Amino acid sequence: MAVHPTSKSRIVYPESDGKPMADNTKQLEAIVYLYDNLCALFAEREDVFVAADLFWYPVEGHPEIRTAPDVLVVLGRPKGHRPSYKQWEEGNVAPQVVFEVLSPSNRPSDLIEKYLFYRQYGVEEYYLYDPDRGVLDGWIRKEDDLKPVEQMEGWVSPRLGVRFTLDGDALVLYRPDGERFVPYVELRRRMERAEREAEQAQREAEQERLRAEQAQREAEQERRRAQQLAQRLRELGVNPEEVE
Repeated sequence: MAVHPTSKSRIVYPESDGKPMADNTKQLEAIVYLYDNLCALFAEREDVFVAADLFWYPVEGHPEIRTAPDVLVVLGRPKGHRPSYKQWEEGNVAPQVVFEVLSPSNRPSDLIEKYLFYRQYGVEEYYLYDPDRGVLDGWIRKEDDLKPVEQMEGWVSPRLGVRFTLDGDALVLYRPDGERFVPYVELRRRMERAEREAEQAQREAEQERLRAEQAQREAEQERRRAQQLAQRLRELGVNPEEVE
């Protein structure tokens, strides 16, 4: 007799579809650019979860209902590693903001499927960037639907506070404080430069400490010589204070 599993705990929710995160370096650079800078933007907030290429399961018991946004942001959920984002284990909080970066392999049907998924399962902001054509589109939730953003140039995300623009074909975002998002390579350069400057400042501080100690030793030596000379003068019957 066949035995059929009845417990939801036996349902398998795959953690990978076996496909790479990106099809080419241009797509990968855009995904990493978004992921790294969004992580940095919310680094001080423990209630914001940012992920890239992570399966999102919105409905318990239905592992076939899933998608993996290139980048997703969930406000109101703690940071931490997850094999996938199971919405029912996350207070039923859906990702509010998702990003997709197109590659040549994307078909129109894929884009339609993604849009319908995000519209149905509660995404508030959906952004689509094509790095090959330099095209940026966005949708915002209004009246329980995802409506197109009429003008993406200069658009500010209501949830993230970041401003969108294109520099030629390149996607450029600005933080709420006006600072420009920077690629990982530039972030790495800044970090290394800051480390070098900190090391240089530490070396200079150590050198200054050594100079101060040397000056203190020399001053102490002069004081002792002066005391010895004064004592010698007294032995000779001379008042040191009368000696210029």
